[in-house]
Amino acid sequence: MAEKKQDFVVSDRRRFAPEGDLRTDIKPEEETPAPTAGTPAAEQPPAPSAPLEPEEHAAEAEAQEHAEMPPPPTPAEQQAQDDAYQATGKKLDDMFSKGGRRERLPEMSFERLVESFYMTALLQLGAIRQEGETPAVDIIGARQTIDSLTILQEKTKGNLTDREQSLLQNVLFELRMAWIEITNALASAKPPAGPMPDKK
Repeated sequence: MAEKKQDFVVSDRRRFAPEGDLRTDIKPEEETPAPTAGTPAAEQPPAPSAPLEPEEHAAEAEAQEHAEMPPPPTPAEQQAQDDAYQATGKKLDDMFSKGGRRERLPEMSFERLVESFYMTALLQLGAIRQEGETPAVDIIGARQTIDSLTILQEKTKGNLTDREQSLLQNVLFELRMAWIEITNALASAKPPAGPMPDKK
């Protein structure tokens, strides 16, 4: 014979009645006792660790950076992916040509990459805008774009043609000068007029 299941009971633990009065028919909940010396170590919160020295902190950050980096794909995997990427791009070009679009997208090159960064930075500096629009300046974004070009210059040193090196140097020089001018203008701009603070 099956045992009779205990009825499920819902207890009302609200401290106040619907009218807003404090209820007197409930007992206050018992507070959880603080852990004592006899409490198992697993239940106690971990002790705070001592602050790391700058050298230890840098070493730990470097170790985490290397630990989080997954292993690179094998040469065979990279080749298979490149072949699939090229084949998909060809299918896309064929679709465009069948749809009446005869011109092909220009091949990506180092010069086009630098020009793309250049145009992005000009937009962020407010040098390029739609007609009738107020120039919007993203000074932080522009700095990051210029810094990205600087990293590109450092990482490709000794691996560029004279034309590519000259383009990168000219673009960086022009963008840095524009960034300096705008930053100086923002620093010297007068704060907006507002109510004078009351003198006490």
